[in-house]
Amino acid sequence: MIPEVFITHATDILGDTSDGLTGSKIAELCTAYAIEYDVDIPYTTYPFPPELQNKRTALRENLKAFTSEQQYRIIKTLCELPQFSGSSTIKDLRIKLITRYSEFGNTDSEVSEALIEETRHWLADYPDSLKVYEDALAKFAGNIFQRNTLDDLRLSLEILLKKLLGNEKSLENQLADVGSFVQGKGGSKELVNMFVKLIDYYAKYQNTYIKHNDSVVEAEIEIILEMTSSLMKFLLRIK
Repeated sequence: MIPEVFITHATDILGDTSDGLTGSKIAELCTAYAIEYDVDIPYTTYPFPPELQNKRTALRENLKAFTSEQQYRIIKTLCELPQFSGSSTIKDLRIKLITRYSEFGNTDSEVSEALIEETRHWLADYPDSLKVYEDALAKFAGNIFQRNTLDDLRLSLEILLKKLLGNEKSLENQLADVGSFVQGKGGSKELVNMFVKLIDYYAKYQNTYIKHNDSVVEAEIEIILEMTSSLMKFLLRIK
């Protein structure tokens, strides 16, 4: 189960007096979820009763009526509301939720949601790469444009490397520069060789099966997504 202390932490942020959800919005959204899940919640209308301490308490007590799986989805969805798009505090809350309690996410995909969220976090300072990465995730989630999904993943990594290495080389021509970069950040000879080889095989895979062929093996898309995410996360952590 999701610990009550985390629920309290989440509702304190989401119901913050200055930047959080309004009392009326809390009542509206909680009621919608209660109807969807056929759950009884204590606070369905606004204004809340005078004896209630504040709107954060209303949100917390309402959330406690749901299962952990339902709480996970509700908190995650609330974090994704447009009004929180620029909030670093909400972004941090979303990352904590996903990295700590992803088992309640009930996703059919085998891709690590925590890895994806961490990659998004590390890419925040590289908006051009992040945008293409987000495009790939959207296509992956919709199970459409599979070839384009892999194209976007390659491009996202290529854009990031160009920025980190200060050049305009294509992915397959970055091998020597990538090796020097990792080595310069303290990477061992074995790690440098392994990382360069991964980039080499990654580029060859894309060239063979994506750039020059419309045929995409569906089972491999998740592997490439996780590999791309891991490669970018590693580069950004050592930069």
